[in-house]
Amino acid sequence: MQQDNVIEVRNVKKKFKVYFDKGSSLKEKILFQNRNRYEDRWVLNGITFSVKKGEAIGLIGKNGCGKSTTLKLITRIMYPNEGEIEIKGRVSSLLELGAGFHPDMSGRENIYTNASIFGLTRKEIDMRMHDIVTFSELEDFLDNPVRTYSSGMYMRLAFSVAINVDADVLLIDEILAVGDVSFQAKCFEKLKEIKANGTTIVIVSHSMGQIEQICDRAIWLEDGLIKEEGIPKFVGEHYLATMENQRLEKKEEEYQKIFKEKKLEEINNIEVSEFESKLNDDEEEAEIKIEKKKKILLPAFCNSRAVRSGNRIVEFTEVQMLNSKGKETMVFSTGEQMLIKMQYVCHQIGTSCNFTIGITRDDGVYCYGSSVLLDSKEVIIAKEIGEATITIEYNRLLPGKYFLDIGAQAEDYLPYDTICSVKEFQVTVPVINEFGILSIEHKWKVDGNAIKQKNS
Repeated sequence: MQQDNVIEVRNVKKKFKVYFDKGSSLKEKILFQNRNRYEDRWVLNGITFSVKKGEAIGLIGKNGCGKSTTLKLITRIMYPNEGEIEIKGRVSSLLELGAGFHPDMSGRENIYTNASIFGLTRKEIDMRMHDIVTFSELEDFLDNPVRTYSSGMYMRLAFSVAINVDADVLLIDEILAVGDVSFQAKCFEKLKEIKANGTTIVIVSHSMGQIEQICDRAIWLEDGLIKEEGIPKFVGEHYLATMENQRLEKKEEEYQKIFKEKKLEEINNIEVSEFESKLNDDEEEAEIKIEKKKKILLPAFCNSRAVRSGNRIVEFTEVQMLNSKGKETMVFSTGEQMLIKMQYVCHQIGTSCNFTIGITRDDGVYCYGSSVLLDSKEVIIAKEIGEATITIEYNRLLPGKYFLDIGAQAEDYLPYDTICSVKEFQVTVPVINEFGILSIEHKWKVDGNAIKQKNS
């Protein structure tokens, strides 16, 4: 181990046996041996990192990526299948709520038990007892069984013991998420203090605010490997952007599935309506009912929260949002081309029409609007069946959720067909380096030196 390092993790791999249907008794294991089938699941596939004295690092990543397993390996609760882990000094850990506590023992008795596990003698515990109790703020409950404690009280007691054992290395796994706001703030202040005194900290958290507040370095684990390591703010931004993109990809798949189902359902509803109407009414009444049914039903191309109005002299029959590859999607990137296609039918020959679009953020902020009339200063004569498109060459919207509004209207703005929130779409960006509504081209200079933008 290098002299400055306190923790060294070298090419560590860890696997677990995952049983499909494991027998729980000796009888079941003998009679039903086929139930003992299992598969090897590799949680860590060869990670390597080191931590220096007084350094704080944060482990981030989605559930199941190996963060908690890494901490347990460092504490030697479990051992790697391959690779080596070296640690200098006394280790204190907060891995699971209530770990190291006996529910039938009082808070005071559990302090002695838990602190002794960390290697303190009874005399050393007696010297620290006042500090532990005072920090936990549990003076009135100290002699009660810990089974009567809330999860927050458990956390208070466990954290108070862990930070008062004079550990060289402190390992924390998500436990701080349990406490109330004021105690969390107190804990973070204490962590900064013990870090300044030379204690090495390794923390697992899904809160990037916590990681940025405490840690000097962040390690992003994915599929059992280190995907990225560096300054917490930048690593965190990349991680959150990736997680958001994955979420949106799943949402896009669901959208495509719902879109197809809704289209089929609409066709079936109209067919059934036509059949029932023609059975029970004369032809003229049936046609009237069918038209009413069509007006009430939102067409398949509409978002579920869409609101439609107008006299339908010009009526939209299809709306699509396409990306730069010509694929219909609901996820766009800042800077990407957007194409909006609106197909329509006109029920009165020679009708003049103005087509409009608007974009609104999900918090109600109106972000953009455009129309044929504003651009050309004149309206067009609608065809019997036609299509209006608008190409946004460079999407300047910053990341967020947005809604598209479309309209077909007369020159005096009488609405033929207006659909608010016809489409919901998301905007993402690989790296967040601007805030607000729109991306604006800019260049920074400091002391005459140009600052180069980094997009990765």
